[in-house]
Amino acid sequence: MNVLILTANADAPFMTQQVAALEERGVSFSTLPVAGEVSTDTDRSPLDYLRTVPQVIREAGDGYDLVHAHYGLTAPIALAQFRTPVVLSLWGSDVHGPIAPVSKACAPLCDEVVVMSEEMRSVLGRDCEVIPDGVDLERFQPESKSRARAAVRWPDDEYHVLFPYAPARGVKNYPRARRVVNAVSGLVDRPVRLQTVFGVDHDAVSTYMNAADALLLTSDSEGSPNSVKEALACNVPVVALDVGDVAERLAGVDPSFVATSDEELIDGLLEVIERGERSNGREAAREVSIERTADRMLEVYERAAGTTIAKRERTVVSPE
Repeated sequence: MNVLILTANADAPFMTQQVAALEERGVSFSTLPVAGEVSTDTDRSPLDYLRTVPQVIREAGDGYDLVHAHYGLTAPIALAQFRTPVVLSLWGSDVHGPIAPVSKACAPLCDEVVVMSEEMRSVLGRDCEVIPDGVDLERFQPESKSRARAAVRWPDDEYHVLFPYAPARGVKNYPRARRVVNAVSGLVDRPVRLQTVFGVDHDAVSTYMNAADALLLTSDSEGSPNSVKEALACNVPVVALDVGDVAERLAGVDPSFVATSDEELIDGLLEVIERGERSNGREAAREVSIERTADRMLEVYERAAGTTIAKRERTVVSPE
């Protein structure tokens, strides 16, 4: 099977992991990034997406079995070509954020739609496949906390809480995480440090995970946060708001807590720190290993490649 990937972020670790796992299953890929440059301060413009349309039309006709559009804003340009089936993967912010109308309008026209959680499927308001991004259990494994701290140079006489995103990403709500950690720091016998990890090579993230006493997730919305699954794979306790599929992922994991308020976040983080134990999360992480999720995505590919453009034509409402 030959697949054309259309994406706004060709370096997304979870996407590249999925591609590698599917290549082991005999799928071949070519990647077409959206035109233009993106940085921490700027996003691609609508013109960048429009400039990509002719490339997609030309490339999609070159013997591909399907086009896999990653992220809602790539769906319109994937659908601009009419010959090759389209699989659309939605990432989370494209269902909850300002581009949600684009995702919702394009989803019925795609041959297959994949979301990361039941909550996303409910918000999208249509039947689709729920496949969380998989976690690489070989890359993310438990290791000695003291050795990990020595490697990342975190003092061993402090508590360390990991916030695994750039503070500038508004949807991740760093100010809330800071409030929670400050509150807990006043209730324990030594300082509690909120540690951020961004701009770090993905291969090094596991070490930072293992160096932490807990992972704290305070996002306003999520699909299926990879950081939670990575922490589970490392047996690191997680304290998180009830967003995306967090409650499902943390079911039966101890110690870990799902919260709905600052007070519950504080109580959960305080208990994790005072217990000082690792969790049993790795067993839960096996349910979303990259091997299992890649097998499920391959089934989606096989269904899509067996469909025809007729499906999309039937969903277009007649102007009469």
